[in-house]
Amino acid sequence: MNLKENKKTDKNTVQLTVEVKGDEFKSAVDAAFKKNVAKMTVPGFRKGKAPRKIIEKLYGEGVFYDDAINSLYPTAYESAVSESGISPVDNPKVEVTSVDSDGFVFTATVTVKPQVDVKDYKGIKVVKNVYNVTETMVKGEIEALRKQNQRIVDVDREAKSGDTVNIDYEGFVDGVAFDGGKAQGYDLNLGSNTFIPGFEDQLVGKKASDECEVNVTFPEEYHAQELKGKAAVFKVKINAVKEIQLPELDDEFAKDVSEFDTLTELKSSIKKKLSEQKSKQSETELENALIDKLLENTEVDIPPVMISRKVDSMMAEFEQRLAGSGLNLNTYLQYMGTDLESFKKNYQPDAEKQVKTRLALEKIVELENIVVSDEDIEKEYQMIADAYKMKAEDVKRFIPASEITMDVAVGKAVEFIKTNAQITEEKPAAQKPTSKTATKTSSKTTTKASSKTTTKTSSKTTAKKTEEKKSAE
Repeated sequence: MNLKENKKTDKNTVQLTVEVKGDEFKSAVDAAFKKNVAKMTVPGFRKGKAPRKIIEKLYGEGVFYDDAINSLYPTAYESAVSESGISPVDNPKVEVTSVDSDGFVFTATVTVKPQVDVKDYKGIKVVKNVYNVTETMVKGEIEALRKQNQRIVDVDREAKSGDTVNIDYEGFVDGVAFDGGKAQGYDLNLGSNTFIPGFEDQLVGKKASDECEVNVTFPEEYHAQELKGKAAVFKVKINAVKEIQLPELDDEFAKDVSEFDTLTELKSSIKKKLSEQKSKQSETELENALIDKLLENTEVDIPPVMISRKVDSMMAEFEQRLAGSGLNLNTYLQYMGTDLESFKKNYQPDAEKQVKTRLALEKIVELENIVVSDEDIEKEYQMIADAYKMKAEDVKRFIPASEITMDVAVGKAVEFIKTNAQITEEKPAAQKPTSKTATKTSSKTTTKASSKTTTKTSSKTTAKKTEEKKSAE
């Protein structure tokens, strides 16, 4: 293989002119002959027995050239890409410009990664939200647990808002029963506003075994044309009145809903979990803020194909999630009342941001000479393996080390930006003190980011690749 020319034809387009000559080509033609001779019919010879010169005379000297070119082209193209130092982002457009018995020449026109200019990525100024876990938050989690373990029990009293009444009912318009207006043993939560306006209010104060008439008017926008705006009477029988009973907040409750023996231990565990969640939220928001600032300082002309490929990747991921829910994309689009092209446009802004972010971070990897060790790569493989409950060796079959290396390097670039940022810690407005005494204490602290904070940029990217490749198998 001989790279004859490496020519830039447009801002992000390169044309490679590659020559494959001599013994390399002749060996490929010989292999093509051996592969195809048994299929070729030559008068006077049994299949597979005709001499090559006879076949070439009958079918033409170049009868085996196409197969030879097809076998040599992939390696020749990859070698030319490596020698030229370009980074293709799309499949090339290939044209064979000449071919004879001594070899062939082809051109490969390909879109490459764009030039990226990143400025002022050191010392980025951002605000980091620092969240305190309050007793109100802990109480909220406890109340959620109580509601998950609530009971609905029959009560011998008048119904009130918030109760559930079990009813039989039948509706009439102008004295005539209408379709869909009858049910037995129906549980209706009073105050849920699931029935016609006014219906639930008229059952407040009723007791089990009571019978009553409920007078309502169907709304003008009611879905049944024949009932819009019509006055109706429902004959209702109350079968039972039920109320929600929440469990008592005590040690027995803690034992029932958790592995803890006391309510105090349960609350401590909840507070710890909330603190961890808030810490992760804070770090995620910080990284997003840093990336937003980085993109403001990044100039790049992104080839459209990079964005369209990212959109396709995001769509494929969405389709996988739909499949997990038993749906397909066509059904979902019909349900949403949209078409594929319109739906894909929704992904365009986020896809462009993701591509620009990746390009900016890869540029920082280059500028700062960020190095990834073998240990880093092994850790990343193991992290993905743990996430998908696979063996690390199996993950290596799906994702080559070259891809892992850049993913890890990009994660290190995020850490580099964070470590060198000027970060002001601040409580969100909702958590700032409001009393005069409290406001005297500064809620801001300017600091450099801790290098102990880790990013999950690389593991997310490579984990996604593993999932996609597993699905493809």
